Amino acid sequence: MFVAFITGITGQDGSYLAEILLEKGYHVYGLVRRSSNFNTQRIDHLFDNKNLFLRYGDLADSANLCMILSEIKNKYNDDLTRLEVYNLGAMSHVKVSFEVPEYTGLVDGIGTLRLLEAIRTNNMINITRFYQASTSELYGKVQQIPQNENTPFYPRSPYGVAKLYGYWITKNYRESYNMYACNGILFNHEGPRRGPTFVTRKITIGLGNICAGKQDKLVLGNLNAKRDWGHARDFCYGMWLMLQADEPDDYVLSTNESHTIKEFVEKSFKLKNFNIKWRGSGLDEVGYDENTGRVLITVSSKYYRPAEVDELLGDSTKARTKLGWSPICSFDELVKEMVDHDS
Repeated sequence: MFVAFITGITGQDGSYLAEILLEKGYHVYGLVRRSSNFNTQRIDHLFDNKNLFLRYGDLADSANLCMILSEIKNKYNDDLTRLEVYNLGAMSHVKVSFEVPEYTGLVDGIGTLRLLEAIRTNNMINITRFYQASTSELYGKVQQIPQNENTPFYPRSPYGVAKLYGYWITKNYRESYNMYACNGILFNHEGPRRGPTFVTRKITIGLGNICAGKQDKLVLGNLNAKRDWGHARDFCYGMWLMLQADEPDDYVLSTNESHTIKEFVEKSFKLKNFNIKWRGSGLDEVGYDENTGRVLITVSSKYYRPAEVDELLGDSTKARTKLGWSPICSFDELVKEMVDHDS
C-alpha cells in the first residue's frame, strides 16, 4: 500500500499532485488550514474520491503533524509499504513575506523541521520518502546564469531565506538519519489554478476583466523581470519522479528558457487581439494597444519588492538525465490555457 501526505493540498501544486497520486492508486492525506471561508476550491472535484482524506492542521503545530502521521501509521500498520510526504505548504508570496517575515520563517523554515521531526519521532524513517518544495528564489541575486544544483544561493526575501533553511535542514536529515529526503528546486510554474495575487494570474484575470468592461487597465510592477515559466502540472509530476528514484537527491526543475513580464503581457493580450506596444521608462512606462492607442498597462512602485530578483533561468539537465523528466507544456500553451480560463 502506497500512501501520500501532502501539506498545502489546497494550493495550486497540491491539487495537481493529488490528482496524479490518486490516479496512480495512492491513498492521499491532505493538510488543510482552517479558514472562515471555504479554501478547498482547487480540490472540490476530488471530494468524492474514497482514497482522499483531509485533515485540519498547520505547519506551525508540531503536535498536529505528529498526530496525523501517527494516525496513518496505526491505520495501515504492516500494509504500509511506503509513505510519501510532500511538503508543499508555505507562505508562498514573495512580496508579502517582507510584511510577515517572522510568520514566513516559522512556516516555511521551521515548519519543514517540524515535519521532518514528526517523521523521525514516529519511527517512520524506514518507510518514508520526503519531498521538500524548494524554490528558484533561493538563487535570488543570481551568481551565474543559468542556475543549476551547484549554483550558490543568494536569497533576496524573507521567503527565500526561510526556504533556504528548509532546503538545508532537509539535506541535514538525509545525511544525519539516512532519511530518503529530496529537495525539488522548482522554477516558476503556473496555470489556471495559480493564486490571483501572482503576476501571471493577475495578468490573465486583468485581461479578462478588461475584455468584459469590468476594468480599465492593468497595474503591474517590474516589467523587465525575467522568469523561467512552466506548467504546474508538469512540475508536480517531476516531484513524484524524485521520490521514485533509487537514491534521494536534489533536483532543479525548469523549462530552461526565460521570458520577461512584458512578454507574458504581450502574448496574453495578443490572444484577445490587442497589439501591445510600450513607451516611457521606469514608473512612467505604459503599455498601449497599437490599434487604438488606448493605454492598458501602467506601472506602480507598490508592486516592486524591496530587493528585486531580476532574472531566473534554470538548467534542469540533471532531472532530465537522471529522472527522465521534461516539461510538456510550452510557454505559449501555458499562456493560452490561462487566458482561456480567465476570459
